[in-house]
Amino acid sequence: MSLIADLRLASPIIQAPMAGISTPAMAAAVSNAGALGSIAVGATDAAGGRAMIAETRALTDLPFNVNLFVHAPPRIRPAEEAAWLDALVPLFAAQGAGPPAALDTIYRSFADDPAMLDLLVETLPRVVSFHFGLPGAQQIAALKQAGCLLLASVTNLDEAAAARTAGIDVLVAQGFEAGGHRGMFDPDAADAMLGTFALTRLLVAKTGLPVIAAGGIMDGRGVRAALDLGAVAAQLGTAFIACPESSADAAYRAALASPAAQQTVMTRAISGRPARCLANRFTQWGAENSSDVPDYPRAYAAGKALNAAARTRGEGGYGAQWAGQGAPLARALPAADLIAAIVAEMEAT
Repeated sequence: MSLIADLRLASPIIQAPMAGISTPAMAAAVSNAGALGSIAVGATDAAGGRAMIAETRALTDLPFNVNLFVHAPPRIRPAEEAAWLDALVPLFAAQGAGPPAALDTIYRSFADDPAMLDLLVETLPRVVSFHFGLPGAQQIAALKQAGCLLLASVTNLDEAAAARTAGIDVLVAQGFEAGGHRGMFDPDAADAMLGTFALTRLLVAKTGLPVIAAGGIMDGRGVRAALDLGAVAAQLGTAFIACPESSADAAYRAALASPAAQQTVMTRAISGRPARCLANRFTQWGAENSSDVPDYPRAYAAGKALNAAARTRGEGGYGAQWAGQGAPLARALPAADLIAAIVAEMEAT
């Protein structure tokens, strides 16, 4: 298959679907500029997803990607969760607040969300992508019958093989450099920590499926290098955080534009899953704390509450400032201008 031709893309660039950061305005601007924009509905319900799809379609009649979280149901472990909340008490107290009385499963997995499946079959987005795992056979069959092109993030060959067996059309090779949550199907499994280019080449050589390279790619030279390794496109996330269409807050933008962008760390403390973040006060505390982190997304309930409390006092060092290792190369350009700059850089290489 020719991903670029099938989606009518002018350039082999995909804007990553960053939950909480990407917006319908960003996705539409990217798609209108000839690349593939993305929205992330994993952090909302079917009603929220419907609104996001409608808003994006009001701004573009071109294809865009709708991304979903397919995480395993979290374990509810009262003793461990109580200990985690106790460990967070000093951090909340420093912000003049207290932790939640209990944790909550704030995000529903697509694997257990029939309303979201019904929405997708009804609205028929051209591209649907999955993170953290794979949906069930009936969900995949329904989406394929509806004509959706299916993408899945994978971090190793075993996950890629499972995706191919399940009927996924295109693999997103998420390298260890990538910002945000690792797409590992099992967050407790040993992580091979494969870099973007090594993983991309392995998947191209071994799977027989089209591969999108993702992780650490920030400019046209990076996209060109991914294509030279056999990828059909490159997915960029951190590159778009500084765009005005992003919903990143002022503290996030300031950190990304500062020397802090030179250091990213992998942490579980914020959400309960490994994720690459700009080093900040929360990640430092997470590295020093020995408590067992509750499962995703239950730990995230506390992380979001702490960040909200800190922000009321003007403190931005407890946010989920996800960013990949290429963060120092971020540019504060409108999304369409960023696409044009990346294309020009590709053509100059």
